[in-house]
Amino acid sequence: MDSNIKTLIEQANEIILGKDKQIKLALCCLFARGHLLIEDLPGMGKTTLAHLLASLMGLQFNRIQFTSDLLPSDIIGTAVYSQSNDSFSFHPGPIFTQVILADEINRASPKAQSALLEAMEERQVSAEGVTRELPEPFFVIATQNPAHHIGTFPLPESQYDRFMMRIELGYPSRQAERRILTGRDRSMLLQTMQACVSPEQVLTYQAKVPQIHVSEPLLDYLQDLVEFSRSERMDGPGLSPRGSLALLRSAQSWAFLDGRDAVIPEDIQAILPAVVNHRLRQQSDASATKDLAQQLLQSVAIP
Repeated sequence: MDSNIKTLIEQANEIILGKDKQIKLALCCLFARGHLLIEDLPGMGKTTLAHLLASLMGLQFNRIQFTSDLLPSDIIGTAVYSQSNDSFSFHPGPIFTQVILADEINRASPKAQSALLEAMEERQVSAEGVTRELPEPFFVIATQNPAHHIGTFPLPESQYDRFMMRIELGYPSRQAERRILTGRDRSMLLQTMQACVSPEQVLTYQAKVPQIHVSEPLLDYLQDLVEFSRSERMDGPGLSPRGSLALLRSAQSWAFLDGRDAVIPEDIQAILPAVVNHRLRQQSDASATKDLAQQLLQSVAIP
């Protein structure tokens, strides 16, 4: 593992206690040039994790609080008339940053949610008839409250599919919670964190991930998993081509994080639930997605 990445993970573990796997998955998603959805109860540290990652990598950070009255222009920006030169000038919205936190994304209307679609897929936004590039690296971290909470709008399938990964933080262990209760305030600790990876290094890591070798048998294994997800034995729609590419890039990124130059089956297995759960979810029973991910692993032979 790269020494700077190792230091980053160690520092992140000082703030987000007992969540090493989730921190690694978040980094894996970023280095694979994906976007991350964090779904959990309020107060679990979702916002802290987003702010922490931006701080440790020296990335520009903006937060958008999604509410029912949020408009697309509140995200993208709008043209403002200037009397002095008798013309309109574009005022960019908070989307023009390197790490954007879409906080409680499912509390906004579908119209507001859709403002992120072009940005997430093409890393650009179109406003007032002009297409504007977004800064690099560009990483969307969206938090979502459970669907049964009051005042939520379900994300459409097209929006779900644009998130490379979906993770949950969950409750801390008893030991970790004791450290939270008796230690310094996490927000104060966050302010003391120094960047240990530069934005330029992040771009370098992102360029290295697609170069991680994937053998033919591993590609066969990945395709077998994808094809099984589309078979009649699975309940619901299977993985899209975007989903299969997300699976490949995530596995390469996980191998890169571990300091290897080739993907092994364990890499695919480690990232599979985070990549496929939200894509294979069943509307009637959200908990069944975990069973679907396990069903894939148990049904497809390892090469």
